Amino acid sequence: MSKYLEFNTPATKQAMELASDYRLKNQGFTDLDRVYWNLPDEALYEEIIFRNEGRLTKQGPIVVHTGKHTARAAADKFIVQEQSTNDKIWWGIYNRPFSSEKFNQLMGRVQAYCQGEELFVQDCYVGADPDYKMPIRIITEKAWHSLFARNMFITTENRDELKKFVPEFTVVCLPGFKVDPAVDGTRTETAIILNFEQRMAVIANTLYGGEIKKSVFTLLNFLLTFEDVLPMHCSANVGKAGDVALFFGLSGTGKTTLSADPKRRLIGDDEHGWSSQGVFNFEGGCYAKVIRLSAEHEPEIYATTRRFGTILENVVFDLTSRYIDLDDDHITENTRASYPLEFIPNTVPEGYVRSHPKNIIFLTCDASGVLPPIARLNPAQAQYHFISGYTSKIAGTEIGLGIEPQITFSACFGAPFMVRHPFEYAAMLKERMLKHKVNVWLVNTGWVGGRFGVGKRISIRHTRNLLNAALEGKLDNVKYRKDKLFGFEVPLTCPDVPEDVLDPSSSWGNKDEYWKKYDALAARFIENFKLFSDGCSDEVKNAGPVRLGK
Repeated sequence: MSKYLEFNTPATKQAMELASDYRLKNQGFTDLDRVYWNLPDEALYEEIIFRNEGRLTKQGPIVVHTGKHTARAAADKFIVQEQSTNDKIWWGIYNRPFSSEKFNQLMGRVQAYCQGEELFVQDCYVGADPDYKMPIRIITEKAWHSLFARNMFITTENRDELKKFVPEFTVVCLPGFKVDPAVDGTRTETAIILNFEQRMAVIANTLYGGEIKKSVFTLLNFLLTFEDVLPMHCSANVGKAGDVALFFGLSGTGKTTLSADPKRRLIGDDEHGWSSQGVFNFEGGCYAKVIRLSAEHEPEIYATTRRFGTILENVVFDLTSRYIDLDDDHITENTRASYPLEFIPNTVPEGYVRSHPKNIIFLTCDASGVLPPIARLNPAQAQYHFISGYTSKIAGTEIGLGIEPQITFSACFGAPFMVRHPFEYAAMLKERMLKHKVNVWLVNTGWVGGRFGVGKRISIRHTRNLLNAALEGKLDNVKYRKDKLFGFEVPLTCPDVPEDVLDPSSSWGNKDEYWKKYDALAARFIENFKLFSDGCSDEVKNAGPVRLGK
């Protein structure tokens, strides 16, 4: 029975105005109470407030709290194992198998759970390039998740288009529904389950908005590879000359911040495809970390936290004044803002460009404090580091992470969302990299002067100056040194960057300790790459680091 049986909600009369003829009953959802179809932002705001799902704060953002799940439940993601895709999926810790039989049983319980309840539907698209645009449907039981979908994906205001809308993939997000580990074979009562055969994903028992976004990203990471499109966990921007730059990196490495450059137009902040024609954004919005965000260092993103339409996840605010406090991390380090891409000035409104990258940046947050702030990679080294995907997991980005960053390797800088084997993506990257003569840079946004807790985080200002120099060709003709362990080239000078910054050993008080730590990092690279060595060319295997004295 509906919680709102006795009440009309603010959008009751408009609930069906923008409904698709392809109703939820076509997808097995019957005996529903009321379905709110494609409500605009303003109507969703009213529903969010009416249902006490969030609070209105100064200048218009909605603040929501996601309860115990303040990050992705990475260990609770599954993919249904079925004949049509079984041999194409990289099964393992990130792609855990789930049986078709159990999924069908689960869907029966999901559909039963929804009976008598109110649901929200957003019919939208992913893939900005018209050649690869995919219609998707996001079904939610929370109004704010419907607004999240509007922020993150590509919407349409065309009534006829919405009326005729038929999804190619559907995501059902039900934070009130719990899976049963004893029955379903899951780890906990939370689960994110994708079924490529049925073109359906179920998100259960979590309010964290990022699960919706990442489920769609995982979908595209699989399907687009069969259309000769390289799916990438990266941000992208473009210069006045049409020169595209790609920024690969996990959450917390500065991917969103560094790609928001006032001198370049932003294509997107997180997920892109690289086709034979150019680069396109998967999304229509941004999902940025906002902990300790400052107007001085990140003015564009900071401004979005003061705008109507932005969703702030787990951000602390004063109930009396309604001012938010971006420095307060007592709920989580992983505070987030979801907002439309158009909130960022100087973007590419179409979401795609018909030109190819000139520079690729691999962002790594080195918590050991030994890597140089920037290094140039040759093609073999680029493949090696792409497959390795070295970084540190930053506090709050996954359940279970503490304050101290955890050194990790994430293949393709996005292993949790890569459905196929890393070699599949690396081969596609290599082909494009060589064809378009792309420069590849490894940029460290982590620590200098010592490991985490001893040294300090590299200045954003220095990182921006290094990146600007690389993108503007100012590092093309400077002198380089060959790194003793990793063999990549490190510039000796860079405009507007002190020379000692380019040499990480200079900031360590104890040089012996520095080389000991650097050697230990090289050892971790070597050990990790053993996972991928089979089938990898000798050229790429030999592009990794060597140990001291060897």
